[in-house]
Amino acid sequence: MTDTNPAIAPESHPEIQPEIQPEIQTGRRKRLLILLLLVIVLAAIAGAIWYALFKAGRIETDNAYVGGNSAIIIPLVTASVSEIPVSGTQSVRRGDVLMRLDDADQRIELAMAKAALGQAKQRYAQSTAQLGAATARVDARGTDIAQARARLAEARASLIRTRADLRRRQTLATQNAISAEELDSAKAAYDTALAVRDLAEAGIASAAATRTSARKDEDASAALVRGTTITTAPDILAAQARLDQAELALARTVIRAPIDGIVTNIQVQVGQRVAPGNTAMLIVPLANLYVDANFKESQFADLKTGQPAEVVSDFYGSDTVFHGEVVGFAGGTGAAFALIPAQNATGNWVKVVQRLPVRIRLDPAELRDHPLRIGLSMTVTVDTRPK
Repeated sequence: MTDTNPAIAPESHPEIQPEIQPEIQTGRRKRLLILLLLVIVLAAIAGAIWYALFKAGRIETDNAYVGGNSAIIIPLVTASVSEIPVSGTQSVRRGDVLMRLDDADQRIELAMAKAALGQAKQRYAQSTAQLGAATARVDARGTDIAQARARLAEARASLIRTRADLRRRQTLATQNAISAEELDSAKAAYDTALAVRDLAEAGIASAAATRTSARKDEDASAALVRGTTITTAPDILAAQARLDQAELALARTVIRAPIDGIVTNIQVQVGQRVAPGNTAMLIVPLANLYVDANFKESQFADLKTGQPAEVVSDFYGSDTVFHGEVVGFAGGTGAAFALIPAQNATGNWVKVVQRLPVRIRLDPAELRDHPLRIGLSMTVTVDTRPK
């Protein structure tokens, strides 16, 4: 009776203990397996949620670099460098002096151009005065013609009078009423009047010819100034253009910054003679930088312009995230524009995944707060999910 009593504790019967212990351990293992399975399921769910929230629809590459449209500073006149008031890594504003050139030659050219302009104006004034003088001569020749015509009229009247007197004398001579001497005197007076008339007619022709010559001189003088003023005459405009060119050359001896940025890559020294076309320095515009991200060709299925992008740089660390936008794709892969492009038409061809540069425009406000530098490596993540 004692052995079958269920109220008796197992501890009072050591022979029962080995049979109960395996059952307890098996239960514990089941609970641990269930707990582990639950943890795995929860981890998988959390991973799926994290992927859906932070990875799904996003493409990423660390093959990305900062770029920018640097301003190349090139002298536009030939001269020696007299001063370089800036240094590399210095920040400049638009209009700041970057370099001064020796301007002695340009000042001489400017003085010569001013003198040439003054001479051109003097010649124009002289031409204007000559036109006035030629017009006065034409008017004078018109007066000479009028006087010649008056003399011709007088000569004709005298000729008529002497002709009539000669005829009377000839009639009287047939009647022996006058002497031969008186008849000869009448003939001489007639001949004189006839010569005076011919001379008067020749005077009219001479005055007319002189007036014609004066008109041609007037036309020649007028051709130099017709339709122009002292500010629109061709010679004056040409001289003014040379003066403007000389002033421009003098102004170009002072080279100023065309944009805001950082001075870099200075390639000239004081005393060095520079010529147009030689690069003197560069200015990097820190406020207008962009990122070229080289994505694999297999990542372009959903990549489009206008999609948002997040950019991280090792320069500032992962805590600083730049926000940008996809603005365009390059016209070819990097291999296509390499110095020695790959030749795939050979027998040893092996397919290599190509990369295409994608331009990312950055937020100017973020660039002002955290300036970048050209060439820095970046990590770009583009969100390709529909908005």
